Amino acid sequence: MISLHRTRALAAGLAAATLFLATSCAGDDLGNDGDKSDSSTDRGAVSISGQDFPEAALVAAMYDQLLTDAGYDTDVKLVSARDGYMPTFPKTIDIVPEYVGGIVNFLNSRENGDSAKPFEAGDGEQLAEDGADLLDGAGITLLDVSPATDTNAFFVTKQYSEDNGVTTLSDLEGKSVTLAAAEDCEGRLDCEGGLSDQYGIDITEVLPLGYASDATYDAVIKGEAELGETSTTDGTLESRDLVVLDDDQQIQPAQNLVPAVSSDFLDEHPDVADVLNPLMAALTTDKLTELNARVAVGREKVEDVAADFLSSEGLTD
Repeated sequence: MISLHRTRALAAGLAAATLFLATSCAGDDLGNDGDKSDSSTDRGAVSISGQDFPEAALVAAMYDQLLTDAGYDTDVKLVSARDGYMPTFPKTIDIVPEYVGGIVNFLNSRENGDSAKPFEAGDGEQLAEDGADLLDGAGITLLDVSPATDTNAFFVTKQYSEDNGVTTLSDLEGKSVTLAAAEDCEGRLDCEGGLSDQYGIDITEVLPLGYASDATYDAVIKGEAELGETSTTDGTLESRDLVVLDDDQQIQPAQNLVPAVSSDFLDEHPDVADVLNPLMAALTTDKLTELNARVAVGREKVEDVAADFLSSEGLTD
């Protein structure tokens, strides 16, 4: 365990119904005590938050089921962006499914300003070590870093790529484009900020339509935006005649999955590490992609996919 007192190929390509499903599962099903298994041990309450895009909702469902099985009374509330929960984490939130680069650079920007040099390590363990002081100052501990990783990616239509000779983000240098992306994309070093400053792309407008949402896909397909935000594990783009542009200047830091826990809560409940760390070890990028595909393409319920994976890996009975 790394104790430090950190805006994804089928995973993130989603139809509107899928996003609604994941949000519904996060807001309702995950917090529905009637769906939880009984436990002979009452370990008290635990609050879980995080983002509500399907992959994060899937991992939150796994946390929920594992902690419930361990005897905790869970309360899960997911929101649309990291900005929605970080103001109260870890004060009123105990655990968040996170990405190493995402939380470390969020804390870096909050502490040192939006112009602060980002943490860029491509290795999740190293990035967590680099952000140790920030995490400690925030009262957040990262548990084991998973080998499963997922980073932001940006796409255009195949027609736009062919007509403009664009295959990398550097090919957009000096071009004026509208970007459809997550609600908190503007100014972020791994989103609009990096595209503007590092790549020299003229982002004329950011449409806050959601991360890998149906609205974001539609905006690019219909020509309302030239560029859209998704993830490196999005395998639904080809069927939509969309292509990811290569991040040839590598502005995306390591985004390994990791449980972020209130340090105070962990001091009182050290067994939480024993509950969640085996899940981190079991998850790989390929497995996560397959699980996300079951939600995005197979239209399975988030909680059902989570339960099946936990059982198949021997993490629950």
